Amino acid sequence: MSIWEYANPKKFMQTSAWALPWVTGLAVLTLITGLVWGFFFTPDDFRMGSTVKIIYIHVPAAIMATGTWFMMLAASLIWLIRRHHVSVLAAKAAAPVGTTMTLIGLFTGAIWGQPMWGTWWAWDPRLTAFLILFLFYLGYMALWEAIEDPDTAADLTSVLCLVGSVFAIISRYAVLFWNQGLHQGSSLSMDAEEHVSDVYAWPLWVAIVGFGLLFVSLVLIRTRTEIRSRRLRALEARERMA
Repeated sequence: MSIWEYANPKKFMQTSAWALPWVTGLAVLTLITGLVWGFFFTPDDFRMGSTVKIIYIHVPAAIMATGTWFMMLAASLIWLIRRHHVSVLAAKAAAPVGTTMTLIGLFTGAIWGQPMWGTWWAWDPRLTAFLILFLFYLGYMALWEAIEDPDTAADLTSVLCLVGSVFAIISRYAVLFWNQGLHQGSSLSMDAEEHVSDVYAWPLWVAIVGFGLLFVSLVLIRTRTEIRSRRLRALEARERMA
């Protein structure tokens, strides 16, 4: 048995149909658990007050925003090297999900930053790279829509994904590259001085798992839709030629 078997659309559709209800159910369960635990059963922070609880949305969304782009990068590389259509369709399917996660990260970051920094936005290295990543998401989706030939669109969007990965890396690890900037270090860090208290960390981990499972569920649904859409277009083209 090889992982490349799942590059076959029929095999992917069969496996995803079995996995999707389980992944979706676990996503709902862990999301509800993490968010309810975090928002209603953790204390206010002595410095941030109740605003600290936005961490249960902001941090998972930010992690998924960059993680989605890295998933798209891996899928795009598989397309460029092995020409498996399911991989590039999965990358295409993931883009709107990643865009939404990035937008949530930007929005919740502004809400969190205003009382802490006294401003809704700052040209902090990490924030700026995150905004550029959001623009790359928009550009990626626009490029898919602008090119009629699907294989050409797949090639060009894959190259764009490679370029955009630079900003995904910067937005994820900018605090390690630059000492300046308003953005704090990682909330879940090996450094005891940066790591949040366990009373916040445990529900945060549950929320992160929930967001990850939600991402997998949405990508499976959207990839299945993309495969069906491509099959439909192929049938329509065959009928026109008949």
